[in-house]
Amino acid sequence: MRAWDEPEKRKAHIELIPMIDVMMFLLVFFVLVSLNVIPALGMKTQLPAASSAQQLKPQNKAILTLGVDGQLQLDGQAMTVEGLVPALKAQQKPDTKTTIIVNSDKGVDVDRLVQIMDTLRAGGFTSVSIATRKS
Repeated sequence: MRAWDEPEKRKAHIELIPMIDVMMFLLVFFVLVSLNVIPALGMKTQLPAASSAQQLKPQNKAILTLGVDGQLQLDGQAMTVEGLVPALKAQQKPDTKTTIIVNSDKGVDVDRLVQIMDTLRAGGFTSVSIATRKS
């Protein structure tokens, strides 16, 4: 009687090297984001320095970014001056005071900064702060 050799069945196994590569990539990405090497949102600005700069407490806030090229962003979204107050009123929670932090590049004209702050005050927003870095 003849017997045929049956091929050995290969067991399924998980390849570890590609999984380790993916995990290392994710780890590096999250470290770079947490160290602000990769900006999370908005345009890059160079804040003016102030010796009396204070750390802000957590609160209901909106970040308004003014760029050198006339760019205007509200929480990372491009915005026009005319649409600024309606957008802020839409995101404002009832019975809470929204603090607006103006993140302006140091190359922005003072006239433009005053125009934006005047528009905010005319829209009913009285709590406006200017972001600076500690010198």
